[in-house]
Formats: sequence, structure tokens, C-alpha cells
Amino acid sequence: MMTHVDAELLDRETYTVPDAARFLRVPAKTLTRWLDGYTLRGTDYPPVIRPEPTSQSLVTWGEFIEAAYLREYRALDVPLQRIRPVIDRLRETYGRYPLANERPWVMDRELVKKVQDSVEDSPQLVVIRSGQLVLARPVENFVHKVDFDNMLARRYRPLGRLEPVVVDPDLAFGAPTVRGIRTETILELVRAGEPFESLTEGYDLTPDEVLAALRYEMPEAA
Repeated sequence: MMTHVDAELLDRETYTVPDAARFLRVPAKTLTRWLDGYTLRGTDYPPVIRPEPTSQSLVTWGEFIEAAYLREYRALDVPLQRIRPVIDRLRETYGRYPLANERPWVMDRELVKKVQDSVEDSPQLVVIRSGQLVLARPVENFVHKVDFDNMLARRYRPLGRLEPVVVDPDLAFGAPTVRGIRTETILELVRAGEPFESLTEGYDLTPDEVLAALRYEMPEAA
């Protein structure tokens, strides 16, 4: 279970819903539904991330990371309501933010498999491959984008762990950065006609770092 210090980190109110949605590259309406649920044609759909609807307008760091997890399943068109019962079960073991905890993905895969098998129509979180229990592709993609420290998510790397773009609640108010420079600032300078050489020299960035910032800010052009 999380300590008091751990809870303070993950409970930190870091983003507005529009900002969190923008950084995650998901529609704000979608993120709101993940956080607080919704009603459609007279049917109530509970939230996926929060245990109960709160209508809280701010997104905690733990909620942001869990939304990043859900994003990987959404990319594969997996109905997220199928994931909620699994998250509820994991929450019983790992506390309020089970998806932002490294332990189930690295140390407790057998337990995750039992939870997965106990939930009817559960999406795959872990699978058996060549006789080994390994992470399913959405979970593997998620874990590859998160830096864990003392088992908790501390940073998120939207382009993957090997890329320099990082989302850190302790840097630039949680906005995506490359070596402390906001990616949106780099994009604005490029659009304003700033020479590439000025960016690399003036901000002490490598060409690859500038290009990574642009790939993040303009995924449609990648």
C-alpha cells in the first residue's frame, strides 16, 4: 500500500481537464467520461478512473497517469467499461492509483492474471507467451512510456522511454518538455520562422531533441 508521502505525490492536483486531455492527445470529453462517467440514452456508465464521480475539475498526477494507461487500450478500440472491474479489483490491493504503480506490471503478474481471469470479458493485461507470463501489448506500451521511482510513476514519456520528450509534474507545471523547454514553445518558434540553428544553439538542444519536440506537437506530420 502507498505511504502518506506517496499519496501526496499521486494526489497532487496538476492539470485542468483540457490541459490533461491536450497533453495525452485525447478529446477533453473522452477524458471527462473516463474520470466521471456519463449517461447515454438513459443508461449510466460509471467512471473508469475514479471510484465514484466527483465532478472535480482538476486532474491529479495519479489520474493523469491512469488516463495514459487507458489511452493505450482506446488506441486498440477496446471498450474501456470492460477495464473498470479489473481496476476496481487492483485498487483493493494497490490503493487508489493501481495503474500508476509499477508493482503489478513487474513483480505481481501472477496476481494480475488471477484478477484478469476472475473478471468476465476482461481485456488482456498479461498473457502467456512461450511459457512466460508477459505484459499484453497495451500494458507494455504504457510501461515503456513511464519512469517509475520507488514503484510509483514519476514521469511520463509520450513518445517512449528512449525519446527526450517528458511530462514531469515538477517541470514547467507538468507541461511536456525537452530538457526543460516546453515542446509547445519550440513549435511556436519554428512556426514563427526561427532558424533551426538558433534553436539548437540558443536553447542548448540537439537537432534530434528539436525534432522530437516537433513530432510530439505535430503527430499528424510524423
